[in-house]
Amino acid sequence: MVDWDHSRPWYHGSPLKLKVLRKRSTITQDRDLARIFSHKPTIVSISDRGMKHDGSIPGFLYQIAEEIRQRDIYPHPRSAMEEGKEWLTARELRVELIGLTQVAEEEKLTDEELERLRKRAESERKHGQKEDI
Repeated sequence: MVDWDHSRPWYHGSPLKLKVLRKRSTITQDRDLARIFSHKPTIVSISDRGMKHDGSIPGFLYQIAEEIRQRDIYPHPRSAMEEGKEWLTARELRVELIGLTQVAEEEKLTDEELERLRKRAESERKHGQKEDI
């Protein structure tokens, strides 16, 4: 089982105003990733140059407002991200609003980047392996 850093906080990003996360909600210890999730992207690209996405709406960044125990979360079974980045909740969890989020223009994927990512995803589906494009 993947472990996490027990000293670091957990975050959730959403376009909705929340007080409680539902069971099976996505959380992460990566604050920037949670902020990006608040914009409801369909594609998130993570590289050495940072994170980019196709989200387009403002949202809210939350911090989990209670202690997380081993039985409260589990790794996302279908995450396309690095192991340990994306987790699902096994129960409802209280959240505390950190603030509003706005889409940063420099983080938006261009049409060319989106097309390249879609082609790579299609190639991976056909060939069952990851490849650099």
